[in-house]
Formats: sequence, C-alpha cells, structure tokens
Amino acid sequence: MTDLIRVSKLMADRGLCSRREADELIRRQWVKVNGQVVSLGERAQPNATITLHPKAKEQLKQQVTILINKPVGYVSGQAEKNYRPASVLITPDRQFLPPNQRAGSRQRFQRQHLRGLAPAGRLDIDSQGLLVLTQDGQLARRLIGADSTVDKEYLVRVKGRLDKTGLSLLNHGLKLDGQALKPARVRWLNDDQLHFCLREGRKRQIRRMCEQVGLQVLGLKRVRIGRVRLGNLPEGRWRYLQPDERF
Repeated sequence: MTDLIRVSKLMADRGLCSRREADELIRRQWVKVNGQVVSLGERAQPNATITLHPKAKEQLKQQVTILINKPVGYVSGQAEKNYRPASVLITPDRQFLPPNQRAGSRQRFQRQHLRGLAPAGRLDIDSQGLLVLTQDGQLARRLIGADSTVDKEYLVRVKGRLDKTGLSLLNHGLKLDGQALKPARVRWLNDDQLHFCLREGRKRQIRRMCEQVGLQVLGLKRVRIGRVRLGNLPEGRWRYLQPDERF
C-alpha cells in the first residue's frame, strides 16, 4: 500500500504554496482532498485530488514581495543584539517609485503586507544591497532552498594579496564547516574589488571564503538575485516586486 503523505507537504510539492501557507489554508477549512474538507495534519494518497476554495486562491494571489536596498547596520530577519531588522524600513514614506513606473500604477502600502513577511535569504549586518522579503513561501523556497539554482551577484571590496591559486579556490575548492561549497564565479573588477556570483548563501559565506585565501572584506554589496537587479533603488528605500518581474 502506498504511504500516505501530509496534505500540506503534497500541496508544497505540487507548487500550490509553502507548507506553512498550506497549514493556514487547511486551518481555515479552505482545502479539499478528493472532494472532502481536510483538517490540519491529515494525510492523503500521493495522487489525491486537491482543490482550493476561491478565498484561498485569492489570498495566495494577493501575496506581496518587497525589495529593500538594505544599509549596513540592519539585520535581515528578527531584531537581535539591539540591531533593528530591515523590515522597519518598510514605511509609506520610504516607498520608491521606479522612474519607468506610472504613478497611477503604484501599489499602495498596506499594513497587511507586513503580515508573514520573511526574508528570502540573509544579508549580514555589515553588508548592504538587495534584500528580498516575501509573503510567498514558494518563492522563498525557490530562492534559498537547498536545490536553488538562482544566482546571487555581489560586489566585494577587499584588502590583501591574491594569487592565481587563491582565485581558483574562490571559484571552486573551498569548504565551510566541513562541507564543500558549490562552484562559484569569481573575478577581479579592479585592483581592490571582486565580483562574486553564487548559488548558495551560507552564513557569512563570502567573508569566510575570502579569509581562507588571505583577503579581508572591507565592503560587500548584493546587486542582483536571479533576473532582478538592485538597479537605482536608493539605499534605505524599498519597492514592490512588479507583476512583470521574475527571479
């Protein structure tokens, strides 16, 4: 007999939403399996038919994703050690309207957009640049999941000397916490600045990589995630991900 699987996991595996979001929809009795409303924690056959209440579809459709140009001195997630989270920057007066976006099409800030908003990837307190916060659990998984193939691009100002062997190791061959790093793309931009392109984001990864080859990181800025660039978003400002933008 085929093993039964939690309905929330089935929903996440099929790309309907994240498991956390699935649990919320199930709790609201907005999910049916084979025509029957299910309860939290229920299991079903892997090939079961799952249908969502129109209210569930509407809720998922209204999820927002926010881009912040995080300054140094803010943490990506929850407040810690007296440092403020980047989410405190999401206020109506800090919203940025891109020059090519018509004023009439501006998405208005709503307090509900802060509910369940979580960072899709970390950016250290002493780093700056593009930070993504989203209500969309599936998007977060696509950006930072173990199997993510989304590039993250950084400009890194460094101090120290680096020979060809060191540059080769930065591209492939280093380990962190006993685990081999995935191949990266690293090259010099000028005498004191490196360009990094990674598909993973371990804690303080770039700084620790540089330390292993004798470099000290003086400044780090993330400028792109997938096909979405930091662009002209001013430091400390934020904007909504637009409907035509895809990571």
